[in-house]
Amino acid sequence: MKAVVLVGGEGTRLRPLTLTTPKQMLPIVGVPMLERVLAHLRSHGVDEAILSLGYLPDAFKEAYPDGHAAGVSLTYAVEAEPLDTAGALRFAATYGGVDGTFVVVNGDVLTDLDLGSLIAFHRQSGAEGTIALHPVPDPSPFGVVPTDDDGRVTAFVEKPPRDEAPTNEINAGTYVLEASVLDRIPPSGRVSIERETFPAMVRSGVLFARADDSYWLDTGTPASYLQANRDLVSGARKGPLAPGLEDQGERVFLGGSSVILGEVVGPSVIFGDCEIAEGARVVHSVLGAGSVIEAGATVVDSVLMEGCHVAANAKVEGSVMGPYATVGQRGDVRPVSVLGARSVVASGTVVDGERVAG
Repeated sequence: MKAVVLVGGEGTRLRPLTLTTPKQMLPIVGVPMLERVLAHLRSHGVDEAILSLGYLPDAFKEAYPDGHAAGVSLTYAVEAEPLDTAGALRFAATYGGVDGTFVVVNGDVLTDLDLGSLIAFHRQSGAEGTIALHPVPDPSPFGVVPTDDDGRVTAFVEKPPRDEAPTNEINAGTYVLEASVLDRIPPSGRVSIERETFPAMVRSGVLFARADDSYWLDTGTPASYLQANRDLVSGARKGPLAPGLEDQGERVFLGGSSVILGEVVGPSVIFGDCEIAEGARVVHSVLGAGSVIEAGATVVDSVLMEGCHVAANAKVEGSVMGPYATVGQRGDVRPVSVLGARSVVASGTVVDGERVAG
């Protein structure tokens, strides 16, 4: 089966990390987010993914020059201009030769959805399109999807006020569609699937939906990106970590050739060639390969990508450090801060919930 994976967004909420790296290529415990999405699709029979690309498309091509990732064959469909969600879907599916039932997913959503059950429901209901739903406490930032007893969608309400939402079941960003849906989307210009295509399908009575309360996370913000890493390391989300890690007990996982003289408190992952000096502490965090934590420094509830450096007596808490970022001596990085690739926090500087570009 084929899937269209929407990866064209600019990831503005995760800047400055996404100024140089597409959001879907950011690592989740050392593995690019896209590969974790593709691995889930592969486990449910998807063997070809058409990547709907717009922003920094060469990053994907360079990462997977042979056109394969996580056991899935890749086709690169690059938009010449932004086409919005439905326009991008139509362009990619047409480019990739979709001519039957296919799956659509957002490349920045991590889920353990039973995709096989969703496909079976889609076929049994005779739907033209089927949406995976997920219950959330506050549906106001999402598309809300009420259904009748048969699962037929009765409305599609995009981002309603919290006290006016007809249900707490939201559009979870995974769809099963028939190729005929592509004919509903104009061949050019920007078209929104949430605001135009799906409401038209509701009026035709051909859009269905099915709720699933399995793990689901939209990783588009710094807080949710941190949570995605934390959930995997802690075991809150089941699944493989990264190759080459050894379980040290108490949810501490260690890569080879690291020198650990300080304290590591699990759940934590320390990738290879890291140095944690005597008197340093790493608590509930992920350290990318080659990172250095000097004496007296503390890293708590954070994700550090490869080559990061936290100098003596500095503190990083609840934050993300991009590749080769540095925090100088006695620096204080507070939640939820984002340090871009090769950025530098000067000695003694406080960064409190800020973005620091490289």
